[in-house]
Amino acid sequence: KRHREMITRHATELLDSWIDDGEVEFIGRFARPLPQRVMASILGFPQEDIPQLAEWGDAAVTPFVHGDGLQHTLEPEQTEEMLARLDGFQDYIYEHVTAKRADPQDDMVSFLCNAHYQALDRELTDLEIAGSVHAMILGGLETTQYALEEEAQLLCEHPGLFEQLRDDRSQIRQLTEEAMRMRSPTQGLSTRMTSQDEVFQGVEVPAGSLLHLRFGAANVDADEFECPFDLDLDRPGITRHVTFSAGPRVCPGASLSRIEQQIAWNVLFDRVASIAYGDGNDWLHQPGIMLGTLRLHLRFERA
Repeated sequence: KRHREMITRHATELLDSWIDDGEVEFIGRFARPLPQRVMASILGFPQEDIPQLAEWGDAAVTPFVHGDGLQHTLEPEQTEEMLARLDGFQDYIYEHVTAKRADPQDDMVSFLCNAHYQALDRELTDLEIAGSVHAMILGGLETTQYALEEEAQLLCEHPGLFEQLRDDRSQIRQLTEEAMRMRSPTQGLSTRMTSQDEVFQGVEVPAGSLLHLRFGAANVDADEFECPFDLDLDRPGITRHVTFSAGPRVCPGASLSRIEQQIAWNVLFDRVASIAYGDGNDWLHQPGIMLGTLRLHLRFERA
């Protein structure tokens, strides 16, 4: 919650750059740069480094976007290209770790540099810190981007909903939770191999089979959610979805993403009176495990 002011500032600055235009490519000018700015601020990286960080982030998720099958296998030339694009990423993180160890600041990298690993009674190594930073960059950018993008689509597709939420901000949280349930930004992630013969809902699955855990399917399971494809802001247990996984391995950035989404829409509702689909939408989607269009053109009326 201490990041609310920072998130609000970034959202407002982005909105200022297009509020007089009457139309906007929502992803490129808001939904994507907002989590990029927020993550750079939290990690303690300069804002001017965002384009390079975004390039490294795009390269690192190549297997999940273009990989083949449940194991996200890349062709040798794809792997070679990915590694070439990632060149300098690890060195960049190590440079910042070294600097933060010498001169700690109020950011996540500095915190990790001073964290104590109780189980082994020692500090984290540079490699362990780099791994955490790497995971934060991967997990904190595209997921929130696609959540905001799908929420914008739902607002366009439900007449009167934008005005309803603009007048009653207490329902913004319900919108974001329902949208993440209906259109999970990450549709699936973990691949598991069965250790023994099993039967799942009448389907025989031999030992050694690969299973891909699909959050998106679980979230629209009619046995769990009544009328699962309907947007229901009064749905009981509205946070019961598994968009962020569940249990001991729940997404560590879940609270941050939720706050980002809620602040983003509060800022937008302050400045925008209505939105609708604009011209030029081709509805091409990100391949792989994510759900979201590559572009989203919107028309809007300034408040």
